[in-house]
Amino acid sequence: MYMKKVVVFKILLVSALTITTTSCKKSSSSKNTSRATGWQINSREGGFQYNTNFSEQETSPGLVFIEGGTYTKGRVQDDVMHDWNNSPTQQHVQSFYMDETEVTNLMYVEYLDYMKKLYPPSEDGYQNIYTGCLPDTLVWRNRLGYNEVMTENYLRHPAYAEYPVVGVSWIQATEFAKWRTDRVAELSLQREGFRTIDPNNTDPDSNFTVNRYAHDPSSLDNSDIEDGRGRTRRNTRVDADGNEINVYATKESGIIGPKYRLPTETEWEYAALGLSELRSYNLYRGRKKYPWDGQYTRNGSRKYRGDQLANFKQGKGDYGGIAGWSDDGADITNAVKSYAPNDYGLYDMAGNVAEWVADVYRPIVDDEFNDFNYYRGNVYTKNAINDDGSVKVVTVDEIVYDTLSNGKIVARNLPGEIAQVPVDENETYLRTNFDRSNEINFRDGDRRSSRYYESFNEEEGEDGTSGSATRKMYNSPKHTITRDEDGNIVREYDKDNNRTSLINDKVRVYKGGSWKDREYWLDPAQRRYFPQDMATDYIGFRCAMSRVGSKSKAKNKTKN
Repeated sequence: MYMKKVVVFKILLVSALTITTTSCKKSSSSKNTSRATGWQINSREGGFQYNTNFSEQETSPGLVFIEGGTYTKGRVQDDVMHDWNNSPTQQHVQSFYMDETEVTNLMYVEYLDYMKKLYPPSEDGYQNIYTGCLPDTLVWRNRLGYNEVMTENYLRHPAYAEYPVVGVSWIQATEFAKWRTDRVAELSLQREGFRTIDPNNTDPDSNFTVNRYAHDPSSLDNSDIEDGRGRTRRNTRVDADGNEINVYATKESGIIGPKYRLPTETEWEYAALGLSELRSYNLYRGRKKYPWDGQYTRNGSRKYRGDQLANFKQGKGDYGGIAGWSDDGADITNAVKSYAPNDYGLYDMAGNVAEWVADVYRPIVDDEFNDFNYYRGNVYTKNAINDDGSVKVVTVDEIVYDTLSNGKIVARNLPGEIAQVPVDENETYLRTNFDRSNEINFRDGDRRSSRYYESFNEEEGEDGTSGSATRKMYNSPKHTITRDEDGNIVREYDKDNNRTSLINDKVRVYKGGSWKDREYWLDPAQRRYFPQDMATDYIGFRCAMSRVGSKSKAKNKTKN
């Protein structure tokens, strides 16, 4: 009897294992079989290659995940400044990632080191590339203050390594984000066996960029370079005829993620608020004045009671408090992570330094036209194409430099990048969602409030704006910088008495209070603007990245 039971048990066990194995094989097989055609995907004989095992986006270095949702963007405190520029609006934000901390001096100096090696300033034609990346350390100077210790040491001295970088313009911040995108993508390709990183590369024409790799990977082929173990890192496969396949990672591989960029104003404010702690079922219980819960800037918990929750100016001549227990720990900026994070795990979303965001500033947020991923500042471009149909790669002789309003020279493009041109009628014809390359002035909000507004004059202006009112409303001074025959800079100041605004298409929003601001500016809803090509000692930045795929990381979300 006992033997019969053992035999039966073994038969059942074998059957179960057989069914499980068969099921797994069927599951694996069905995943690699096209539901459209029945053809095999990822066949060793060649054909269509696709990452059918992709689960979700990997969190890139330095970032934390922010699950998107709806919230009320805008004013919490009284509008004592009478700006009328942050009226409450209901917005929805798509899930995204944001830097855990502000970009630090150490992170930025790594960028400078890379640029100096690739584009040595000692060589003709390169000096303006490197100098255009350098932060303005003179922002620390004050006519009636002794701040030379920061001017000489803040950027590079190890004592300030984990302090947020300042003296960086909006333009420089966006260029840093582009560089960071390329370096992280290159590391991902090496990890997956598609590329070998050459730390000694000094050839600008072979500089790796994500856009170039996506459209012309063969021009960046470095398969002849060996890694530290004496082998190439190419992750190739061979079909039945011996031909190499899977040589380069395409978008379908899922290896290269979205780009690093500056967060939009809507994203930044949503992330700073960290509203999850105020949620009850599908409602927010109230509004938040700060990134932390409560109405005060000091910690109310028993263990840390009385400690300041942020680095800000507490009063006239009081940048940190009385030395000792009640001090906020800083007189200028402070090392990142010196204060508790908000509910999303983000540090210094109030105080320390204010932060650049991507948006062009306008006093009014046009939520009537769009309330999803709101952003003003879209300028659409496309890859430049050669006569033979190949993409046009910028060479050393084709670098374009811009002279900014403050006289600083920056490179608009870099060798090794794919040249960009504005989109044209081929992309805009009969479209309803956009109709030109530059959409910065679309429904900018103040045209009808302008004294130049005419209800019957709605036609488009020569510069792409609607009518003449926008040009008259945002008519900030236009200082010009030219060069004479000898190459010397000639600065001409706009002294026109008819200027009525400091706003134009080159002023960007910055958010959050800083070490130099009073408590009022710690409210994430507050918004201010500054020229995109200028820098200060109190504005820094952090990067963001879009989320692709599912809105949430949780497979089965717990009901609240």
